[in-house]
Amino acid sequence: MKFAKKSLGQNFLSDKNIIRKIINLINIKNKDVIEIGPGLGALTDEILKKKPKSLFVIEKDFLLVEKLKKKYIKNNNLKIFNDDILKFNIEKICKNKSIIFGNLPYNISSQILVKILNFKKWTPKFTDLILMFQKELGDKIIGKFSSSNYGRLSILSNYRLDVSNKFLVSPSCFFPKPKVNSLVIHFTPKKITPSIKYIKNLEKITNIFFSNKRKMINKNLKKLLNEKEIKKIKGINLNSRPSEIKPEIYYKITELLEKK
Repeated sequence: MKFAKKSLGQNFLSDKNIIRKIINLINIKNKDVIEIGPGLGALTDEILKKKPKSLFVIEKDFLLVEKLKKKYIKNNNLKIFNDDILKFNIEKICKNKSIIFGNLPYNISSQILVKILNFKKWTPKFTDLILMFQKELGDKIIGKFSSSNYGRLSILSNYRLDVSNKFLVSPSCFFPKPKVNSLVIHFTPKKITPSIKYIKNLEKITNIFFSNKRKMINKNLKKLLNEKEIKKIKGINLNSRPSEIKPEIYYKITELLEKK
């Protein structure tokens, strides 16, 4: 496929059944929709058939943007942003009860998810977040405590998002074909009273601990908190390794650190 750029991690979804399956995860009629990385517009076509109130699409590739503009020149409720999603303020264009879709480039998919998790306002304006990841990464995002996939990404995601649905997509559903399976995950935002002010602090904490996965948490924890603060953390075992610590304990460590 001459339009696919390896440098941008482009693999265009082509299987109509999978496209419909993704769109049918949620009712989008008369809803405000955002699509990250529309590519050639395969998902965009199906979204427009469902008659959303508005559709904003964000595409980095200028050549694809030009094609999309020609393709959808008569669609007045579609707005195209030629921008890098990692630099773009997606929170700003989110309207009340928006729905976000994204067939994400594998090479930046975790960064895109973390960007959304870092929205300043939570509960956010979007009600549903439907994203596609490389399966291996997707498994890490939704990995439960004590499973082999549990780690930094699952701790971050679990703080602000619930998983509503998920399904596998085979390489044959794309062109060019990737070498791996993909995983579509349907998230919904948790309605929480945040005890953590800034998710970046939780990122920092999990990075400190999981960069030394095999080491006990004792030394790293004592660099962050004093003995009095550590005693406020219920159920913590200082001889545990990072993967043996429940998400709630990481949230509590971050909360205590922010109060310092």
